[in-house]
Amino acid sequence: MYMAGTPGRRPGTPGSPLQRLPKGQLGAVIAVGSGKGGVGKSSVAALLACELARQGKRVGLLDADITGPSIPKLLGLKGPLSDHGEGIEPAHSPGGISVVSSQFLVEESSTPVIWRGPLVTRLIMQFFGGVNWGALDFLLLDMPPGTSDVPLTVFQTVPLDGMVFVSTPQELSGLIVRKAMNMARDLHIPLLGIVENMASVVCPKCGEVLRPFGPERGSALAEEYDTRLLGELPIDPRISELGDAGRLEEYTGEALTQVGEALLRSLQEIRGRQLTMVPPGGSPPDG
Repeated sequence: MYMAGTPGRRPGTPGSPLQRLPKGQLGAVIAVGSGKGGVGKSSVAALLACELARQGKRVGLLDADITGPSIPKLLGLKGPLSDHGEGIEPAHSPGGISVVSSQFLVEESSTPVIWRGPLVTRLIMQFFGGVNWGALDFLLLDMPPGTSDVPLTVFQTVPLDGMVFVSTPQELSGLIVRKAMNMARDLHIPLLGIVENMASVVCPKCGEVLRPFGPERGSALAEEYDTRLLGELPIDPRISELGDAGRLEEYTGEALTQVGEALLRSLQEIRGRQLTMVPPGGSPPDG
């Protein structure tokens, strides 16, 4: 069983350190997670990838939610993937985002991936290290829910620069997100910030801004964990419409742009802190 304070070791095999995978030509590797389902984690991961690509960044998106993949649907992509001897070639969205997902491995979208944890973690590692990502400015990982073996192995082996957490205003959502944030912090993964999703909706008749899931709680959660609230994303029917049509890249909005800009600032601040921690004559942190 995972216990806080024992990073770098696989559960069930005391004393056997896991090896961090090489980063290659990847600039920043960022996980997007929540610890639970139903908060729009995959949509936020895809929207962030789209926003970064719109800013001219070279972006990849690794769908690490192996048993519940949704990234290909949102971006209108289908498999199979190809391998020309130099690694798996990712699929490419119309906007140029490189994508890998377990959805590309099955013929029908409704076919379940019924695998145990070790096979799931092995595939994620293959997706990270065995894919010909090339030179990217950002690689985003859409993390699976929970705090068990799969996210644990990702935290211990993937050279993450940080993690973005997705929550909604409900107290229940915050309760579960705290578990994921505590896990990341215990394993020394930098907390880049929180996105409060489905925070509000605009009445189509009167224009009033409503908060169907309660008052904003992201700021207090961010302060509690000494990180920043990257911003709020609204309930917007266009997100559902474009996602269902496989055209999520077409979605734009001021709130999304602000979240993307806040993420870049947070990443820059985290890297600045890491550099100031380097002792004289020492080497900077990995990544």
